[in-house]
Amino acid sequence: MTGVRSLFPRASFVGFDQFLAEVDLAAKQASDNYPPHNIVKYSETDYLIEMAVAGFSQEELNVEVKGRTLTVTGEHVSRGREFIHRGISTKKFKRVFRLSEYTQVVGADLVDGILAVKLEVVLPEEKRPRKISINKLSNEENHENVKISKGE
Repeated sequence: MTGVRSLFPRASFVGFDQFLAEVDLAAKQASDNYPPHNIVKYSETDYLIEMAVAGFSQEELNVEVKGRTLTVTGEHVSRGREFIHRGISTKKFKRVFRLSEYTQVVGADLVDGILAVKLEVVLPEEKRPRKISINKLSNEENHENVKISKGE
């Protein structure tokens, strides 16, 4: 198997430190499937990350946003029970998601063992598409004489 470092040797890329760190992080997380999660797209601006966190209480979970990184961690507190069989994993975890420049975390809910983190893409006004009005010229007006003014 070809590793990320052999595909993108750091000595060959000057000034791409941030990008290569992102690729390394993505490669490390690609093999880690715990806890299982879904990413649901509801619209062009609304997303939801669902994580299966059965066995974790709200107090044992932490959702944090720093910069453009969403980090979800879980650390189960032992309740002193003796298990004959343990099929529900409550191992410590840390799941990191990189968010796009305009993606904001707007909330999180824990219902029936599913942690749902709501995301919204909020584009600034200057980045949003805008409709340009088309003016109608009469036949008498010459296109060469039309002056273009800013802000209309």
